[in-house]
Amino acid sequence: MAAAVSIVSFSAGPPTAVDGLRVKDAPRRVRCNVASNPAVRDAGGEAAAGRVSADCVVVGGGISGLCTAQALSTKHAEAALDVLVTEAKDRVGGNITTVERDGYLWEEGPNSFQPSDPVLSMAVDSGLKEELVFGDPNAPRFVLWDGKLRPVPSKLTDMPVFDLMSIGGKLRAGFGAIGIRPSPPGHEESVEEFVRRNLGDEVFERLIEPFCSGVYAGDPAKLSMKAAFGKVWKLEQNGGSIIGGTIKAIQERNKIPKQPRDPCRNLPKPKGQTVASFRKGLATLPNAIYSRLGNKVKLSWKLTSIRKLDNQGYILMYETPEGLKSVETKSVILTIPSYVASDLLRPLSNDAAEALSKFYYPPVAAVSVSYPKEAIRKECLIDGELRGFGQLHPRSQGVETLGTIYSSSLFPNRAPPGRVLLLNYIGGATNTGIVSKAESELVEAVDRDLRKILISPNAPDPVAVGVRVWPKAIPQFLVGHLDSLEAAKTALSQEGFDGLFLGGNYVAGVALGRCIEGAYESASQVAGFLSKYAYN
Repeated sequence: MAAAVSIVSFSAGPPTAVDGLRVKDAPRRVRCNVASNPAVRDAGGEAAAGRVSADCVVVGGGISGLCTAQALSTKHAEAALDVLVTEAKDRVGGNITTVERDGYLWEEGPNSFQPSDPVLSMAVDSGLKEELVFGDPNAPRFVLWDGKLRPVPSKLTDMPVFDLMSIGGKLRAGFGAIGIRPSPPGHEESVEEFVRRNLGDEVFERLIEPFCSGVYAGDPAKLSMKAAFGKVWKLEQNGGSIIGGTIKAIQERNKIPKQPRDPCRNLPKPKGQTVASFRKGLATLPNAIYSRLGNKVKLSWKLTSIRKLDNQGYILMYETPEGLKSVETKSVILTIPSYVASDLLRPLSNDAAEALSKFYYPPVAAVSVSYPKEAIRKECLIDGELRGFGQLHPRSQGVETLGTIYSSSLFPNRAPPGRVLLLNYIGGATNTGIVSKAESELVEAVDRDLRKILISPNAPDPVAVGVRVWPKAIPQFLVGHLDSLEAAKTALSQEGFDGLFLGGNYVAGVALGRCIEGAYESASQVAGFLSKYAYN
């Protein structure tokens, strides 16, 4: 799953996709004779009866895999690559799960995305420009503190007046940001260590800790600052302090000529810092890519083994509804969870498999509930309405729910007239016991928390619109994450597995937008490899 409750953003700006190498005037491709290749004949039983070949096989039909295939067909269209996407489940989208029923439309995985240019490009290339919807950039975000929902500052002019932090806490953050704080230690810092050292205890406890719980469903004492929030980490590294790094980054950015948007693409221009989705929910994007790729996407194809050919390329064996299938391919990109990739790679590289097995995915439940509008507490209304993005709950505030998205306030047509729809996330690295709870218990826990904060205590029982428990939800970018990832990549490279790539959210980042941006980067890697090695 990508980001759970993305309410606060400390990003210095959206990352850009990598254009990569292009294949120009590529000669005719010469394929191996699969039937005469012993590696294929020996790969198993009925392989010869179900042969398929491709330039690249993308394993995994989630958002990372589909967008990688889409990027190969658009950004690298001149290479005319033959790309195959395989998915073990009977549907595409991975953890993106949109449901529509009884007048409600809700998400059971990620809920929205940051509309960076690469993400908007993917939507436009998928024919979805008119389906995009954007949240109100002025919608407030709240953090629960001392029994009250307090707005998070959205601009510099909010800083002096917002009441989430004390004057002392604001001063400590300001001095730390300009470099009056302890020097960096000689080890990789956790998010908690970095933030407390640079910005003080209040920023950590009242902003960053709930943000980590909401986005990663993680424990900031264990999350790596470098891996999870690399942009902010680099500011101190490059500029000596957060403010110094920001100034230096702006100066360097101003030296680079601004690349104008392609007028032919005519990308939407969101106003302010906002989030986006589609009129019929996030599943619109993977479904549209699936439709465009057509028979290049194979559902219910379970990959059982990968074998490297003696000359070049790989043989992939699948269990499919039509029986055993073998696929010969020049390149492979695994966009499946790291623990699945670990099992598949163990026969090839024990070192790579061991490195990938270290990543941890805690459980998270997405619980959507609905109340009548009059159930909202009056002090939580703005001009008589529930307005805003949602709220985050620090672990110290005595509630179990990680955070709540105001679904029916954020995007249109999410609930019937007179009702509000609230998407709540519960569980995570500090509350793994949710996997043993019944759906009714999860709804009761969410309702109990909401009545302390947002809903009137005497309100009627909520309508349980949807409950989805993800036993392994979001990969944790713990201290050592980047080292383990690099160890896996290095092992594959040193052991001769050229053309075998790793992708997905544990590589690119957990936010849905980062998965899409990472897909462009993966497509560039694949195209670059094939331009050098895949043609004879």
